[in-house]
Amino acid sequence: MFTLAQARHLVATLRPRVDELIRLRADLAELRADLADHGVSALGGRPEVKGLEARMHAVVDELHAHDIQVKGIAPVLLDFPGERDGRPVLWCWLEGDSDVRWYHRIECGFAGRRPV
Repeated sequence: MFTLAQARHLVATLRPRVDELIRLRADLAELRADLADHGVSALGGRPEVKGLEARMHAVVDELHAHDIQVKGIAPVLLDFPGERDGRPVLWCWLEGDSDVRWYHRIECGFAGRRPV
């Protein structure tokens, strides 16, 4: 269980790793598009695809090791189990947010997001 302050601290601390995940995702998308369209890419070939996938999985595994729920990578969506007003919630950070500014009840999902 995370407090809001703990979730915010983790987002700030792990931001370089999240930024790396975003870069890897973009490189992988470009590499796959080039290979599909032309069969070649300045970013490499099939071994580079596998390498980028492995690096992305390593970053996701690192986030999981901190008990962060990775709900998506395009865009990156991170949930932090917590409690608000005695109810279980997920503190929610979405790629592009400057901070953890949302939460939702577990049973409501993303559609139930509310400002902190």
